Amino acid sequence: MTSTSQQYPEINPPPRTLLGPGPSMVDPRVLKAMATPLVGHLDPYFIELMNHTQQLLRYVFETENPLTIPVSGTGSAAMEASVANMVEPGDKVLVCANGYFGHRLADMAERYGGDVQIIVRPWGDVFSPEEVSAALKARPAQVVAIVQAETSTGALQPVDEIAKIVHEAGALLIVDAVTSLGGVPVRVDAIGIDVCYSGSQKCLSCPPGIGPLTLSERAVQKLTTRSSKVRNWYLDLGEVRKYWGSERTYHHTAPISANYALYEGLRIIAEEGLEARWERHRRNAELLWNGLEALGIELHVPLEHRLPTLTTPRVPEGVDEAQVRRHLLDHYNIEISGGLGELKGKVWRIGLMGYSSRRENVLLLLAALEETLTQFRK
Repeated sequence: MTSTSQQYPEINPPPRTLLGPGPSMVDPRVLKAMATPLVGHLDPYFIELMNHTQQLLRYVFETENPLTIPVSGTGSAAMEASVANMVEPGDKVLVCANGYFGHRLADMAERYGGDVQIIVRPWGDVFSPEEVSAALKARPAQVVAIVQAETSTGALQPVDEIAKIVHEAGALLIVDAVTSLGGVPVRVDAIGIDVCYSGSQKCLSCPPGIGPLTLSERAVQKLTTRSSKVRNWYLDLGEVRKYWGSERTYHHTAPISANYALYEGLRIIAEEGLEARWERHRRNAELLWNGLEALGIELHVPLEHRLPTLTTPRVPEGVDEAQVRRHLLDHYNIEISGGLGELKGKVWRIGLMGYSSRRENVLLLLAALEETLTQFRK
């Protein structure tokens, strides 16, 4: 009979360099924090850690919002929490979709009973304030949702002027910062974002499983004056906030180790400093962009709207993009990803986020990609 150790070998993954759209590489300090012994989710030590975590999240979101918490779930859970709590049945919702995750926001809003209008741009483009203004004048809405950092396209959406337009129209603004928080400025308070959410596995350099979000006073008022219950019990922020607030009312068993990881990841960001961190991400992205162009590879997004944390080089003509990715994985232990949706087969997605955003990773990838393309260009 085969022994258990032979039938079910121990976990021993290959030493990958993760340069895809997420997860990014986890800082060794974060991995060490995850090995810390557990305490209970209502233990005084953990409660104090929760307080520190919220303070650090406010720093990273650039906000003073009291309701700034990590949802026990992935970035998609934070996305769903944002939509579920802000959208009531019959609410008119405007979703700006210029990529995969804009359309996911629209799908979620419809599932929660929203009367959804979608305005679209080609994947890789961004919306102008005038487009959003025209849509709201033609059809007023209670909620507007937009993606700041579109993971499927590599486009960075300016939201400053759009936020003003949304508020002048009397609507709330939901912003997806999953691929931007900790890597580029988000400026929740300065811009006036009402609901902003993210994920732990990208620029925060933690494992997947935690979804930070923050709500403005306007959003909290919407939450507390709803005419119907939030349709998602687990993600009802009216209940979850009691656990993260002064009441410390039991809601669910928080993932202790994941919260340890988030806390340490946020500590690392605070030590580096937000401005220095943004500059590091930009500097390494520019090194990648210049290197790709030197290899004759075009970039999908124009420079003025290019996202430093995720780049979408266009696949050269005659190249099998999946074959290239597999070669990088098998021969160099480098992971990059292919395109999604409209860009499937047309671009690669290269992430330089958090701990992955390092000069040596960029140089390794460029050298490996040059060798790989020499083999597979027809």
